[in-house]
Amino acid sequence: MISRVVKETDIKDLRRYLERSKNIVITCHVSPDGDAIGSSLAFMHVLTSIGKTVNVITPDLPPRNLSFLPGARSILPFTRYAETGTGLFNKADLIICLDFNDIKRVDKMADTLSASPAPKVLIDHHLNPGDFADLTISHPEMSSTCILLFRILCRLELYGKINRKAAECIYTGMMTDTGNFTYNSNDPDLYVVISELIKKGINKDRLYQSICNTYSANRIRLNGYAVYQKMQLFPEHQAAMITLTKDDLKEFDYEKGDTESLVNVPLSIPDITYSIFFRDDGDYIKVSARSKGEFAVNRICEKYFNGGGHKNAAGGEFSGTLEEAVSLFLSILDENDNYLPGKQIKDK
Repeated sequence: MISRVVKETDIKDLRRYLERSKNIVITCHVSPDGDAIGSSLAFMHVLTSIGKTVNVITPDLPPRNLSFLPGARSILPFTRYAETGTGLFNKADLIICLDFNDIKRVDKMADTLSASPAPKVLIDHHLNPGDFADLTISHPEMSSTCILLFRILCRLELYGKINRKAAECIYTGMMTDTGNFTYNSNDPDLYVVISELIKKGINKDRLYQSICNTYSANRIRLNGYAVYQKMQLFPEHQAAMITLTKDDLKEFDYEKGDTESLVNVPLSIPDITYSIFFRDDGDYIKVSARSKGEFAVNRICEKYFNGGGHKNAAGGEFSGTLEEAVSLFLSILDENDNYLPGKQIKDK
């Protein structure tokens, strides 16, 4: 038995929205990760099983390394099929937004999402949710949106509709958003849910192999190059930085998902407390940050890189050149020293 965290009024409101809807669009944030894709596909499988017509629309292409998930091939990336996606948003009688806290996180799809007359439900675990949804179910204390979704499905009395396909998607989000259960993963309920998903037929060992141990040759070469040639250490600041330019990505035929978890690599060095990764995506610089212990990287992403996230795992975007992003990061190293273990201070 897991504890109840979602308010009964939220469950009643969500049930009412679902009962009144037939054509549902599920969407998530730009550059979707395992939690975004996992929660979207899991909810799709469950809602389809109760007779709903469901379309999953992502703001851009989902990562290749998650293409094995059941239902992944049905995902419609808005950047490629904007006209079709717009039609589906306008036709929908309910839009479910998963794993993002602000409408700007859907990037170029924001205007279409806002313009849709359908009621919107937000289910998320990030801090400071925006007010764009008609119903917001936000629980930042949850380690992933997927475990929050599992709880919600149980409260909706839809546990029996969670089949193996949905369970695999939920487990994927739970695993990837905790670094394979290495951070934000001390909640005993987490492992109760895992046991329930195993009962649904998932093979957690096979899922781990598919997500964490199945890479293309180009991805392996790119990550090796990034660590050997592009990783910089700042031991006096307990910090590390990795950068990849557009030319770097082109040389190794980069595909979405190829740098997943790269930012975590420097944290295996005992004296490194936090790591930041800058990737030049052309229109903007993608920022990823990770940390150990009490050092909060979401503070850095919120304050300097138009983003946010969790204490030990955060991200953002920088509107400028890669050189400018690096220069900004280097300029705040001394400030960040104040938050290192034993030196924590509060912002003035």
